[in-house]
Amino acid sequence: MHDSIMNESTDTFDARAMRDVLSHFATGVVAITGIDPDGDKPVGLAANSFTSVSLDPPLVAFCVARTSSSWPRIRTARRYVVNILSEAQENVCRSLAARGGNKFADLSWSPSPSGAPVLDNGLAWLEAELKAEHDAGDHVIVVSRVRHIHAGGEAPLIFYKGKYGRVEHFPLVETITESVR
Repeated sequence: MHDSIMNESTDTFDARAMRDVLSHFATGVVAITGIDPDGDKPVGLAANSFTSVSLDPPLVAFCVARTSSSWPRIRTARRYVVNILSEAQENVCRSLAARGGNKFADLSWSPSPSGAPVLDNGLAWLEAELKAEHDAGDHVIVVSRVRHIHAGGEAPLIFYKGKYGRVEHFPLVETITESVR
């Protein structure tokens, strides 16, 4: 490795340095949404750690901070939605990333097959249910079993080096809606 790349010793870097290095990996952004069974109101959070895990069975995973006050409320719902955000939804991401308050005050949505919030103008969504949670330091890795899927034709919201962005040349995708049993 070049010395210019290897400028931090593995036993001396701090969390800020780690975050700065990881910000060089461009990611999409998702919003995890559900209906809080206690208050019958929508609840959600934003995440950029999302991945496909398995096609058979259909599994996805995302990471949630242990300090999240939204995830405990979402996880009690029977099902929730992983909304893959489009470039037009930066405001949605900012609303759901905020702590406290009515995160859904300015957001429009429609119900998924089980009633969880599908955010308007999204790139795609997956309705899922909790399969497993795994301890991961200051986060929890949530593995979810996918039950319904839908994809539209928008361009993705990208997060890179602490800022939102977009893909310049992105072909439209065909619409896909399917239930997974």
